[in-house]
Amino acid sequence: MRKSLPAAVTAAMSLVLVAGAVPAFAQSPAQETNTASLSVLHAVPDTPVDVYVNGELTLDDFAPGQLAGPLELPAGDIEVAITASDAQDASSPVIGPVDLTLGAGTMNTAVAHLDAEGAPTASAFVDDTSGLEAGQGRVTVRHVAAAPAVDVWANGEVAVQSLTNPNEESLEVPAGQVQAAVSLAGETDPVLGPQDLAVMEGANTIVYAWGSAADGNLALATQTVQGMHSAPGGVPTGDTQLPADSQGVWYVLGAGVLALGAGAAFLLQRRRARTNV
Repeated sequence: MRKSLPAAVTAAMSLVLVAGAVPAFAQSPAQETNTASLSVLHAVPDTPVDVYVNGELTLDDFAPGQLAGPLELPAGDIEVAITASDAQDASSPVIGPVDLTLGAGTMNTAVAHLDAEGAPTASAFVDDTSGLEAGQGRVTVRHVAAAPAVDVWANGEVAVQSLTNPNEESLEVPAGQVQAAVSLAGETDPVLGPQDLAVMEGANTIVYAWGSAADGNLALATQTVQGMHSAPGGVPTGDTQLPADSQGVWYVLGAGVLALGAGAAFLLQRRRARTNV
């Protein structure tokens, strides 16, 4: 018989990877009131895709498990279409097109994923960036996997019960560390984890269970939104994925930008040296 989750355990519940996470660029996604931000998660296994926003190629050869963004866009209606990799245009999408309405000053995530029966689909979420008290964190769990309802466990107890695709559930908890796992609803054997994870203070850790239970490729992807103690918006700080066998590939978004910035600094230094000669 299951016990209700003790307050101390719920307080520690998190789905942020403690080790191996690679930070991306800190960026305020909606600094102007007439803009909004959009991140895109590719959660369809074994299928590289291209992503078009309003008919323009935005992400080329986008690999499963990657989280890209945020894109800063004008608030209002946009269209997202997902095509086969290297498609000529967005006229024959494999998913969508999906019409999204981006509210001014909001953070949004579009997810290409499998529905509960395993068919490709897409879902849109508004990321919760409401304020948090000092010492608190928010955890949002999103079920976007080809799987029935799941339970999310923290330190051996059920923290989120019977979550179905494509729904989400959020908890506000004190920052802390926990061992987390995911099982099919009503079962005790994990299909993901257990894994040592942590709650970040002043952040919304958004966790996606994706992949296919039948194909044995369930995985976790995480998206962290920070800065909720003092700012109305959030700052995405990174993404990781944890395959069911814990043998994953870490994707570093923005490494090319870092290299470009370093090259620009080098060229500027040489130009200044020539000027001073």
